[in-house]
Amino acid sequence: MALKKADLIKSFCDSTDLTKRESISTVDSFFEVIKRSLESGEDVMISGFGKFCVKEKKERTGRNPQTGEDMTMDARRIVTFKCSNLMRDKINEKG
Repeated sequence: MALKKADLIKSFCDSTDLTKRESISTVDSFFEVIKRSLESGEDVMISGFGKFCVKEKKERTGRNPQTGEDMTMDARRIVTFKCSNLMRDKINEKG
């Protein structure tokens, strides 16, 4: 099961003395800061968690799967995530 934003807000609210409204505002603000940084092309590194990186993809030739025709795919930016070694160790912990 995936962790949803509502689950994150509830967990944040339960683990702090903030109200639900304050928790929603805090989580929303946190995501806004990350979104703005990524939109401007900056990487976002969260110690002990991982790093979100903006990568440039060049224009390339692709194929339309419905028609089989060649087509040009525009240049674009994508976001990748690499977890920290600490997070990787936690995920792979035995027991």
